[in-house]
Amino acid sequence: MTPAPVTNVVIVGGGTAGWMAAAALAHVMGKLPGFSVTLVESEAIGTVGVGEATIPQIIGYNRMLGIDEMEFMRETRATYKLGIEFVDWLRPGHSYVHPFGSYGLDMLGIDFQHFWIRGSAIGDETPVDAYSIAAMAGKAGKFDWPRPNTKSPMAKLAYAFQFDAARYARFLRARAEADGVTRVEGRVVEVEQNGESGVVTGIKLDSGQTIEGELFIDCSGFRSLLLGQALEVPFKDWSDWLPCDSAVAVPCTLGGKHEPLTRSTARPAGWQWRIPLQHRLGNGHVFSSQHMSREDATDLLLANLDGQPLADPNQLSFTAGHRARAWEKNVVALGLAAGFLEPLESTSIHLVQSGIARLLSLFPDTSFGATEIARFNEETDREYADIRDFLVLHYNASERDDSEFWRYCRNLELPEGLREKLEMFRSSGRIFRENNELFTEASWLAVMSGQGVHPERYHPVAGLLDEAETLERLRHIREVIAHTVEQLPTQDAFLQQRGGAVPPGERLST
Repeated sequence: MTPAPVTNVVIVGGGTAGWMAAAALAHVMGKLPGFSVTLVESEAIGTVGVGEATIPQIIGYNRMLGIDEMEFMRETRATYKLGIEFVDWLRPGHSYVHPFGSYGLDMLGIDFQHFWIRGSAIGDETPVDAYSIAAMAGKAGKFDWPRPNTKSPMAKLAYAFQFDAARYARFLRARAEADGVTRVEGRVVEVEQNGESGVVTGIKLDSGQTIEGELFIDCSGFRSLLLGQALEVPFKDWSDWLPCDSAVAVPCTLGGKHEPLTRSTARPAGWQWRIPLQHRLGNGHVFSSQHMSREDATDLLLANLDGQPLADPNQLSFTAGHRARAWEKNVVALGLAAGFLEPLESTSIHLVQSGIARLLSLFPDTSFGATEIARFNEETDREYADIRDFLVLHYNASERDDSEFWRYCRNLELPEGLREKLEMFRSSGRIFRENNELFTEASWLAVMSGQGVHPERYHPVAGLLDEAETLERLRHIREVIAHTVEQLPTQDAFLQQRGGAVPPGERLST
């Protein structure tokens, strides 16, 4: 007999994770007979909201829901994002961009980076940024939509968004409720479980109401009420590799450059983020409490704002890592309830999105098949580890030795996957994307080259062009990209022209 489908889903916690899950489930699964989604959240419990910057995969999520991009830009006060600028990471005074999209032009059947590496070997020291349309447009404050299937450099552009996470959650809430999601106000005081199997059967609220369900999605943040507390799934601690365990965040009025880039500036015991939105700047300082006091970290952040603070600093504590299993019995955790990796590469919201996509792909019936659960957990574990390795690269591949924190990071014992990637790139300039991992070859090239990792050799085919032709081709690619950037509108002009700009009176500037 075929098990009955799951039709009663309960989401514990709102915020970005909860409402992303609710909106997606209602949109994709809502036509199943009797299907219902109930989301429980308490206005008295705040959300963390450290993730205001995203990566290009968010476009696919928004399109799946049929979201109009300009409406989304206005409602969430969003700006475009073409990459992340890393300042002072290699050494003080140095910067580079990790752009979205790809570099240059593949030639003679091999990857572009080999010709760039050869150019460096014969005297052309142009940074790889110059071969990225996203990096150059970002630094120029320009933006336009990509032009796929053309010979323009704009065919190689990719983009994401920077938005107000609280507004995004409200935006999704409206869509989810329109699709039939029921929101219940309340604080969970007890998790009810089957005495024999341990399966969660319901949650009791402070009002006395009990909400029963078949599938529970834990979006309760760091508390991890269902997965961590009730089901006691252990936490994998990665703080040896990622020692930052604290953050302080504060919004401020607009000031400084208004580029379509997130900025990460290295500090003595961590780094500072700067996220330009249409109406304000998002700022934060991620740091290691073993190497800097909370008071000093806050003072350092406030002394390096481009505008006037709009709120009191918000203090956060965390441990890098994730739950040993993101899906246990009939509970799936998303967002901070599943794990936390600092937002250095803007992956927090993506991990929510990928968890939702994985759940939709493996959506259970009431038998909760062990095979599907194991697959979900295996893919989740791999994704966390891949992102961890990419983050560790930033800290380890640095010339900085000006503080105890940076000396610790430079001497880390690297995870095996990261060590192999570095050895391969140093040896031959080659980059391999394993198991369809999140970060592409272009991303690894951006950060390895930006952090001063230099290959000893390049692909032999890159040597088939003589030196003069190699240098001429590289110059031509740079010139075409620079000319294309000159023709693009500024980000502000693009938003005005397309209807995505917020009214001038809603912009807060110094």
